[in-house]
Amino acid sequence: MGSKYTKRYTEEFKRDAIALVDFSGKTATAVARGLGIGSESLRGWYRRAKAARGEGAPGELTSAELRRLRKENREQQQQTIEILKKRRRIQSVVATPS
Repeated sequence: MGSKYTKRYTEEFKRDAIALVDFSGKTATAVARGLGIGSESLRGWYRRAKAARGEGAPGELTSAELRRLRKENREQQQQTIEILKKRRRIQSVVATPS
């Protein structure tokens, strides 16, 4: 069973650990073992850093792309709502006998 306390690492420590993976020629597991941290933590930091630099795996979104897509989605949803409101008004006019 693991510790009930989660270790927190500074951004500087994370940057240095990522740089070690990039420039040492060692695997993330070997670097993590040398630093005394979990290999999955280091892999996560590394993945997020690559995505932030726009170097993610094919099909992986950068944070800027994700923000753009969310904004576009909100705009399309708003347009759909407006279309449905207009349709409802038209149907109510057509359905009312004169």
